[in-house]
Amino acid sequence: MRESATSGYPIADFHCDVLWKLLKHEELSFDDRSESQIDVTPGRLHASQAILQTFAVFISPRMTSQAAVWKSVDLFYEHVLSNPKMHLIRTAADIDYAVHHGQTGALLSLEGVDGLYGDFSMLRLLYHLGLRAVGLTWNHANWAADGVLEPRQGGLTARGAQFVDECERLGIILDVSHLTEQGFWELADRVKRPFIASHSNAKSLCPHARNLADDQIKALIAIDGRIGITYVPYFVKEDGNATITDVLRHIEHVAALGGAKQLMLGSDFDGIEQYVQSLRHPADVPKLVEAMLRVFPEQVVTDITSGNAIRYLKEQLPTA
Repeated sequence: MRESATSGYPIADFHCDVLWKLLKHEELSFDDRSESQIDVTPGRLHASQAILQTFAVFISPRMTSQAAVWKSVDLFYEHVLSNPKMHLIRTAADIDYAVHHGQTGALLSLEGVDGLYGDFSMLRLLYHLGLRAVGLTWNHANWAADGVLEPRQGGLTARGAQFVDECERLGIILDVSHLTEQGFWELADRVKRPFIASHSNAKSLCPHARNLADDQIKALIAIDGRIGITYVPYFVKEDGNATITDVLRHIEHVAALGGAKQLMLGSDFDGIEQYVQSLRHPADVPKLVEAMLRVFPEQVVTDITSGNAIRYLKEQLPTA
């Protein structure tokens, strides 16, 4: 049997919202029986040759509470990590272990710190449970910073700046995907370690508030941060009627700015109700790989699908 053209391109995805769906719908499970309601399932991850999947803890502004954060982490352990095909990523060595044993690495992130209520001890406890990446906001303002849809478009609060410092001290990756431009530049001026935009596209191609301006993209490239191209259709194309070719345009744009080594993938599966045509779940991602192979050399495609993300994690995660 001839192998497919994409068989040698393992996938690392830096954002999905499976935990949010499990939190909202207690009847669901992280298994292939739920694939009609969940985008990211073990079978689909296997079909896409996923070597890393980031699982975001997201709490709706209408239900923000510390209890909901803890419940989401419990769901991560009880549903995701209980699956023998998944392996918790805490350290750089965990990545090698997962790859060697044919497992998908599971990285825990926090999308918006609303539910922490400024409690740094909670952050430290979450770190001990495996939290390795944090976005300060979702789309609106909270105690730490303004999100991209907040009308005043402010930056970090005083407590938020202290929180950034604590993340830096712990070695937690900072994620600016939902942060205002003002907040982006304030964070950039404050931190020493390279940060990421886990699921954002290029604003010059699609002028959505959640996308990055070219100067932001260039700043991330300059510090060897990462930009996760996302499949949210209205972040890909202004009218939302997006195709894989449209996603490819964003990849090409970042690469043209010098970011071929900083590109990665950040699907936002399970956080969306509309989809890019033919890109509805992880098992469809090889179609995007095929599109990339038509315009990029194989090594560049390997870097974008997983190499850049894995290299970044091995440099930024603790060694033990």
